[in-house]
Amino acid sequence: MTDTRNTPGADGGDALVTAFNAVGADYIFCSSGSEWAPVWESLARRHRDGLPCPEYLDLTHETVAVGMATGYGLVRRRPQGVLLHAAPGLLQGSMAVHGALLAGVPMVVSSSESTTYGDGPGQDPGGQWYRNLSIVGGPHQVAQPFTKWSTEAASVHTLPTMVARAAELAWRAPAGPAYLNIPLEILLEDWDGREAKPVVAPGSTHSSPEEVDPVAQLIREAANPVIVTETAGREAGGFEALVAFAEAWNIPVVEPDSAVCGNFPRTHPLHAGSDIGPWMDEADLILLVNCRAPFYPPSRRPSKAKVVVIDEVPQRPHVVYQVLFADRYLEGNVANTLRQLTKRAKDLDETAVTARRAAQEERHAEEQAAIAAAETKAAAAEGIDPVLVAATLRKLLDGTDGIVVDETITHSRVVKRHVQTADPDSYFYVQGGLGQGIAVALGVKLAARERPVVLTIGDGAFTYNPVIPSYDASKAYELPLLIVVFNNRVYKSMNLNHRRFYPEGAAAETGEWLGTDLHRLPRLASFAEPFGMHTETVDTRDALAPALERALKAVAEGTTAVVDVLVTR
Repeated sequence: MTDTRNTPGADGGDALVTAFNAVGADYIFCSSGSEWAPVWESLARRHRDGLPCPEYLDLTHETVAVGMATGYGLVRRRPQGVLLHAAPGLLQGSMAVHGALLAGVPMVVSSSESTTYGDGPGQDPGGQWYRNLSIVGGPHQVAQPFTKWSTEAASVHTLPTMVARAAELAWRAPAGPAYLNIPLEILLEDWDGREAKPVVAPGSTHSSPEEVDPVAQLIREAANPVIVTETAGREAGGFEALVAFAEAWNIPVVEPDSAVCGNFPRTHPLHAGSDIGPWMDEADLILLVNCRAPFYPPSRRPSKAKVVVIDEVPQRPHVVYQVLFADRYLEGNVANTLRQLTKRAKDLDETAVTARRAAQEERHAEEQAAIAAAETKAAAAEGIDPVLVAATLRKLLDGTDGIVVDETITHSRVVKRHVQTADPDSYFYVQGGLGQGIAVALGVKLAARERPVVLTIGDGAFTYNPVIPSYDASKAYELPLLIVVFNNRVYKSMNLNHRRFYPEGAAAETGEWLGTDLHRLPRLASFAEPFGMHTETVDTRDALAPALERALKAVAEGTTAVVDVLVTR
């Protein structure tokens, strides 16, 4: 701590705001609660006096607050502040906090308790804490399973450095949310002005040459290596480093269905699709680059391949069950490790490399031909096939530097395969549970205002989202999105599982499929109409492209557009 003294009358609200300044937070994402009056007063004072502070976003749902922080962090990769209301607000936002943990997004999440219930000295916190807001063990105990670190602030004088510690832990690998319970009494307590030292970015870790050289030799000796990655593109410089590494060694890259972001250009000849299956018996070396869960079921091990894991923290502490079959680990920063391996791409067997490259180019050409054939078939089909929606989006987004945030389930493979994103930070898949997609997309837009942001979402996922609070945030903070709903009027994944588990059961016999029907929902685009947003419902092939074109034009002009596409499957 420094010996800086703040202005007279400063309290825990000031301590928290200065702490977020020290952390370098651009924003405080807040779903309002009665404990945050000290923070609001501090912000009002700072705005009046021209003092620095993060920008405050007043949001009307906890999932929106956390989801926007997640989307922003996916692009900016720095911890932001999130304020929720007591234990109930934390519980309401807990799915989104867990999603941030799975997505590897740093943030400092706080909510509050009372410690005196009106029986202590100082200001009265209010009877709501005594009657129905408090929870046994405190909200920090609730947050522990779905955050990276969770505790309670014990004093106003240590609050700034507690926030700094939370941010530093959240920022370091594996990045994720940290939680701090700040009792209301601490927020109201007088503060002497001692501030935390500003937080700096984490230092970079490196695998040693003694570790990298043997792996380079393994690659050199491999006849049929393959790279499998889920989150290489999430790391700063990871996308570019992976491209350079794959090109230097001429190694195909598989992005499995579990990939959470764009890691490698899908148009690149070395992109080998999303199925690791064909490589399980053919590959003699599998390079798992930021890949948490490559094999399913986990016991399905490669028949002959050696496995090298390249990951700063390969054994993820928040993953309950994880099987990698590793023969070697390279545990330094992934981008650094890939760059080191790229420099070692020398003395290669040119005959073997040429054959490997030719085989992959043939596979890639076959995949591109299959994609084209599927799109031709979709263009001639009755109604609107999901493939046609994704292909139309690809054509409209070409050359726009667009970003796709995906919260589809049964259509996610279609979106990845046919939208074919090819640039860093151009694709993100929402993690941890449905109902966050609009908020995550808003956060991405907040971090990349100059780029068009498209949310692809199923009708089931759409109904899980806090739609009204999300639209409110979009309009209040001028964050226009294109929301494309793949609407098949059914919870398809639930129905598929029912059919898979009970193919000849009573439901198959009678046609009584429970838990799946969404036909009763009203027009999904209509919820955006009270906000003055652009809305369209499309049910014919010929209307699709013009509707999406009009919607993108509306987004470019500053208005969120919702296109509800009635797809055939």
